[in-house]
Amino acid sequence: MKIEFKSEREFDLIAIGRACMDLNAVEYNRPMEETMTFKKYVGGSPANIAIGASKLGLKAGFIGKLADDQHGRFIEQYMRGVGVDTTQMSVDHEGHKTGLAFTEIKSPEECSILMYRDEVADLYLHPSEVSEEYIKKAKVLLVSGTALAKSPSREAVLKAIHLAKKNDVKVIFELDYRPYTWASPEETSVYYTLVADQADVVVGTRDEFDIMENLKDGSNEATVSHLFKHSPELIVIKHGVEGSYAYTKSGETFRGHVYLTKVLKTFGAGDSYASAFLYALISGKDIETALKYGSASAAIVVSKHSSSEAMPTVEEIEQLIAERSKEAVTNQ
Repeated sequence: MKIEFKSEREFDLIAIGRACMDLNAVEYNRPMEETMTFKKYVGGSPANIAIGASKLGLKAGFIGKLADDQHGRFIEQYMRGVGVDTTQMSVDHEGHKTGLAFTEIKSPEECSILMYRDEVADLYLHPSEVSEEYIKKAKVLLVSGTALAKSPSREAVLKAIHLAKKNDVKVIFELDYRPYTWASPEETSVYYTLVADQADVVVGTRDEFDIMENLKDGSNEATVSHLFKHSPELIVIKHGVEGSYAYTKSGETFRGHVYLTKVLKTFGAGDSYASAFLYALISGKDIETALKYGSASAAIVVSKHSSSEAMPTVEEIEQLIAERSKEAVTNQ
């Protein structure tokens, strides 16, 4: 099965939501208390996905709000430099700052993120700053869950989804759950469900789907059974090292396996997975191939220091898939 997109659109993908700063520990294998140097990168799930998609050759755009400061200007310049259209990234003039994420790399298995997300500029995107003329130029609108956490960003995203559906733009919902941005799990569940029911494709970890359903240990079967009563035609549920599962409304199930690699850190895997998975779908590849692209991209990014800057090319992804296929044949 393949997902059908409008072929004549100017943009392959337009993302909306969070663009912020990642400050990644340069010194590995030590706690943040002892880390003295950090390297800055653009961060934020939808920004990373737009950057990853652009590096893979898709035409990507971004709707968001940046702080009127040095960090805001760095984000815009970097994204524009890698080919993302930034004409719909507005500037906040009310004193809100850029979100910051400090990352700790104690070991490949033990990484943590210290977030500064209070009163950040990206959550002040107003519905009036979302253009129908812009959205109707896209094949895909990518929405990430964090942008739903506060008003007015929440209403801006809901408006964007309405405009996408009105103009036959596919809505992809990447759950991207960050607990510190939300008032309560119940609130998260309400808005996640509202958006997931309207999306065409929903992507997240099993834990994120549990948050959406306000459950402790949900099952994939129950999740897809509910969502397929609504708009989604494809649901991707990731299970960490066990791989990922893709479910189609027509009843097919596909399994994606993890490509083992030398892991440096765990963050960035989800965004790189999403960008390559969507690249494959938008390029007309089947779902099974798209799962391989997502897994290969994630394997490449977790072996490198950054998230956005480490986003791979198509050649790197296809080379990794080819190498692992050869290894599998050799080991049989």
